[in-house]
Formats: sequence, structure tokens, C-alpha cells
Amino acid sequence: MLDPTSTAAVAAVLGAIGSGLANEAGKAAWENAGGLVRRIVGREVRAPRGRDELDGIAQQVHDAVRHDPALARAWTAFARSAPRPGRPDRVPALHASTRFFTDRDGERRALSREASRKADGRPRIAVLHGPQGIGTSALAIHWGCAEARRFPDGQLYADLRGTGTGAASGADPSTVLRLLLQQLGVPAAEIPPTRDDRQALLRACATGRRLLIVLDHARSAAQILPVLTSAPGVFVIVAARHPLPGLDAVGIPVGPLSDKDARRLLTEVARAGSVTLDRAAVPALLARCAGSPFALRAAAARLTAQHWRQEDDPGADAARTAVADGIQALAPEAARALRLLAQRDWPAIGAPLAAATLGLDEASAERVLAELADSHLLESAPNSAYGGGGSYGSGGTNGSGVTYWIRPLIREYAATEALREDGLVAVEQAVRNGVRWCVTFAEPASRAALSQGWRLGDTEGTAPGGVRYSDAGEALTALRDELGNLLQAVRTAEQLGDADAVFRLNQALWPVQLKMGCHDELLPALRAGVRAAEARDPDSREAARMHTLLGLNLTELGQWPEAESAFTAAARAEQAAGHSRGHATAVESLGLLRLREWRFQEAYDCFEAAGRVLDDIAADGEGSRDLPRARALLERHRGRALRGLGQWVQAETRLESALAFFRETGEAYNTARTLTDLAETFEASGRPVDAVPLIDEAIAALANEQAHYHLIHLRALRERCVDERPEV
Repeated sequence: MLDPTSTAAVAAVLGAIGSGLANEAGKAAWENAGGLVRRIVGREVRAPRGRDELDGIAQQVHDAVRHDPALARAWTAFARSAPRPGRPDRVPALHASTRFFTDRDGERRALSREASRKADGRPRIAVLHGPQGIGTSALAIHWGCAEARRFPDGQLYADLRGTGTGAASGADPSTVLRLLLQQLGVPAAEIPPTRDDRQALLRACATGRRLLIVLDHARSAAQILPVLTSAPGVFVIVAARHPLPGLDAVGIPVGPLSDKDARRLLTEVARAGSVTLDRAAVPALLARCAGSPFALRAAAARLTAQHWRQEDDPGADAARTAVADGIQALAPEAARALRLLAQRDWPAIGAPLAAATLGLDEASAERVLAELADSHLLESAPNSAYGGGGSYGSGGTNGSGVTYWIRPLIREYAATEALREDGLVAVEQAVRNGVRWCVTFAEPASRAALSQGWRLGDTEGTAPGGVRYSDAGEALTALRDELGNLLQAVRTAEQLGDADAVFRLNQALWPVQLKMGCHDELLPALRAGVRAAEARDPDSREAARMHTLLGLNLTELGQWPEAESAFTAAARAEQAAGHSRGHATAVESLGLLRLREWRFQEAYDCFEAAGRVLDDIAADGEGSRDLPRARALLERHRGRALRGLGQWVQAETRLESALAFFRETGEAYNTARTLTDLAETFEASGRPVDAVPLIDEAIAALANEQAHYHLIHLRALRERCVDERPEV
């Protein structure tokens, strides 16, 4: 067994804790590791920002504990209960293949050859590429379902279209990694926050497993490369419009169906829809569809002899022609709805969002969506990398609980037609309506998800449709379910020059960032928020608030130098705006960054400075109602910094002061967090017996808070304290 105090073991523990910072237990363990390292080494050691620095710290710890049995025992006890990144516990499967699938024998054989290629260290990967509507996605899914026996450990799927503020280049690789890890069963709160750590965890999960990974609608090699592994049991299929330069993969072009197979597909789909084929019309129909499976399926859905007895342009794009035919066959209201909904790439369209965009009531919106789906112009929303669609009366769900998306080829055509049919004014109004709905949905949900703390501006209002949330957890889930649409709304609002909507949406998403992470998803939106607010007034409260929210996000992503710049900019702008409450928050946030960096004295100094800013707020001044709670939080943070410095008595005093406030106000979660801090202080100072009752109280306080990972941390801490109690 590896010596827990060896350099390699110490590095492994620090690396595991660092990659597990996505939940409260991981953050607390990282902070405690910094204090323990400082105690062992005998001086301040800043948190590592790379493998070389981490190895250097591990060597220092090893050298110190070799000559001090007490320190060796302390490190061993800490390492034994330190949290680790999550592990997979699920065998995912692909969604069902299309019912009617024809031909593609050559392409399927090519996929099988690459999947069966002898392992030689190179990733097994194939790229199916062809124009829109040609069936690359359907082929990937069909082959995967048919060959499921090859992959007994699971089949993963990610839609790389992307949405929100990063849609131009598709889904961010970090987000794709998160989605794949979640499908494997790694809990969201145990997925590392940084891309490198997610990549390492996915590769660890793939080791010894036989997995298929399907990456759909890929736009670049950069989206694919982080997913690749040399694990011999993993096969990756990519579906794209074009070959992807920079990707060392087997390219498999997917072209039109032969006339024979096109006729077979048309016949089968028509028969399933109880449509009688007019033999005289079939040749013209086949010529018009030009071997495109999408065009053939769409044509079969509205097949009439009269419609297909016409002259066709042999050079026309079959898929685009099918879209034009489908829209032409719609009722006027449905055609208008498609044109206006197609103006933005909403990842999950439901009745509430559609109703707001189109100026309809929700019942009418449901009927229109159903007609568009029946005409194959809307499809059920896939499992995209950004989520979207919930069950709380949000834009992502209609009365039937089904969400939809618009294929790119349909959206591009319909959006262009809107300018001609509806005019620029109507188009822009529809887009603004969609953004406005997102704001009015997000703000009440945000207040319900996080009732404490302060917000900038008047965000009072009623949720669309009079939605009421039973508790904070339900509201938080509603925000998370709708995240894809909200991120798209941020991007849209920035393009419209609506800085107010950009800011309000970002502020409303703070509970998602605070309680659920999603830092990689939110980062582009927060950057957009900073751009929009600074363009309007760089010294405004809104600009300062956006800098603070961005800095908090960057802190969690481990981008500490940029986070420091954001907090510094926030403090400067808050001071220029004369907003003491916001100024104190910016300085406090800089202190929290210093804790993460193991710079405990500087962290304490920041909290002291934040306290002095709060002292400048008059008893009846702006932000005065929040002062007692703000001061209690600062006391807790001061206690954490003092613990890191090894000043146990002073830390205990500060933490006891904060604990008294949170007990009195009945804030269960902050009570439990402060109890945990105090228990860890007692344990670090050699008083494990005194820590146990505090841990038990914290566990009881969290009984109804759904704080699963904090409870795991507390139980591990309790076990450690019990083991450390002296023999009687």
C-alpha cells in the first residue's frame, strides 16, 4: 500500500481535492488543505496553479512530515477522509433509432471496421459528414442502436449545436464533457469545474470500459478533441456537415439515397401514414427530393397526387425545397409562427415562450406548435449540451410536457422568409417579446430560489402565468431547466442593444451559479453582461455588479488572475458610484478569492476592509436592512481566514459570533456551514471531542436542506474526529 505521506500520495490527494471544487465539501476541503499545508511547512504556501506547483508543494509536505510523527498523523487523517471526484454508476443508452431506415450499407460497414480496429493507442473515431437533411445523425444513432452489444458499458450522446452566448462556434468543450459525465452517472455536484479536470475524469471513467460516444452536429475539431481517449474500448462517432480539419479520424461521406432506396423509404413512410401513393406522381417526387431522407419523410407526410404533378427545378436543393413545400402547406397562423420563432435558436420551445413571442394565448400557441410538429417542421428537443425545458410553466414546456427545436436548415429558411412576409418591425418585436418573457420568468424564479441577500434594482414582479414555487429547490430547478433559453436571451439582448435585459438576466441567474455551479455555461453570458454594462456606463452599479458576478464565476473555474482583475474593477466602479453595499461585496469577494488561493492573511485583511466599508452605511441608508447579515457573513469569513493562519482562539471567537446570528435568524444552511467551520477549527487545534456535538447539530440543521454533499463532508469529518479522540 502506498505511504499516504509519500510525495506521490500527497500530490494525488491535493490533485483530487482540487478537481472536486464543484461542491461545498470540495471547497471546504481545499481551504482546509491550505491551512494544514501551512501548518506542516511552517510558512505561507500559495495554492498551486498547475501540476509543477502541486508537485512542489507535495514534496515540501513530504519532507516536513518525515521528521514529525504528529504532523504525519494529521496529514494521514486528513487524506483518509478528503473528498474525491465522483465516479460513474450508470449505463446510458442512446435514444431510439428512426423507425424507417434504408440502405447505408457501405457507411455502416465503414463504421464497423473502425469500431473493430485493433487497439494501437490511437482513438477510434469516425466522422459522418454530409449536407443538412442527408441523415448523418440518423445513421449514427441507427448504427449505435444496432450494435449496442459492442458497448455493454454504455452509449453516450451529446448534441453540440450549442446555444446561448457561444452559439457561433457550437457547444463549449467543457460543457460537452459535463454532459457526458452526467450521462455516466457522475453527480453534477461532483463534476470538476475546469475543463482539464473534467477531461481527466472522463478518461478515468472510460478506462476499462466499452463505450460508444455519439457527438452530433459538430462544428469543429476543437469540440471533439477533449473528448477523445486512447482507451481501447471507446468508439466515437461524429456527425457533421463537413469533414473536420485537425481531427485524425476516418471520414465517411454520406450522400443521397439511390433511387431504389429512396423509393423504398418513401413507400414505407407513406404506408405507415396510410397514404396511397400515386404511381404517376412518384418519379417527380423522387426527383424533387433528390435522395434526401429529410425531404422524402417530409414529402410523405403531405403527399397528394396534385401536389407532385408539377415541373421541378433539377438543380434545387432537395432539403431546402422540402422546407419550402412544408411551409407553403401550413395554415397562415402556423406559417407565421414558424417564421417568427425561427429568428432565434431557442433550444427548447414550449407554449409559454411561443405564446409570448407570437402574441397568442397559451392554448393557441399549443395548437400551433402541434401543427408544426405534425408537419415535421418542429422536432422534440434533444438532449442538448445546454439543457432547457422544464416542468414549471416555463418556456421550455407546453401543456403536454413536450419541448421542441427547429432544425438549422428549417430555421435558416423560415427566418429569411420572415423578413419578406412579416417585415423587419414584426420580426424585431417578436424577438424582443421572447427576451422579455425570459426576463419576467427568470426574476421571480430567482427570488424564490434565493430569498436572502441583496439585489440591484427593482426586480419585483409576478412570474408568467402566475406560477408559484413550493420551495427554493423547485424554483432553482425551474431556472436550471430553462437555462438554455435564458442564455440565448442574453445573447439576443446584447445584439439588440438591450443592456438592461442583459443585466437583469445575469443577476437572475446568480442562484444557479451559487447553488448549482454551471460555471462554464454561464461564463459567456457574464462576459456579455460586463460588455453591455461597461458600454453604457463603466462606473455604474450595474457594471460593478457584473464584474463581481464574473469574478465569482472565474474563481470557481480556477481562473484566479482574471477573477482578481474583475473584483478590482468592481470595487473601483462601486466606489465611483458611491454604492457602499456593492463596494463591500466586491472587497469581500476578493477576500474569498484569497481564501481559495491559500493567502489567508490577505483574505483576512480584505474582510476587515469590507467591514470598514459597511461601517460607512448609515442606519437608515441604502443597504442598511442587510447590514446585520452582511456583518455575520464577514465574521464567518474572518474566522475561516484565522483558522488558515492557525490562530485557533481568534477564529473560534469570530465563528461563534457568526453562529449566534444565524441561529437567531433561523438560517439553517448558514448555521450548518458555520458549525462546520467551527468544528473544523476545533479538530485542527487538537480538540476533536469538542467538534463532535457541533457536527451533529450541523447534520440536524441540514435535514431538510437537500445538502447531500455537505452531509457527506460532515459525516467524514465526524468519523475523523471520533477516530482522533484520545483513549480513556
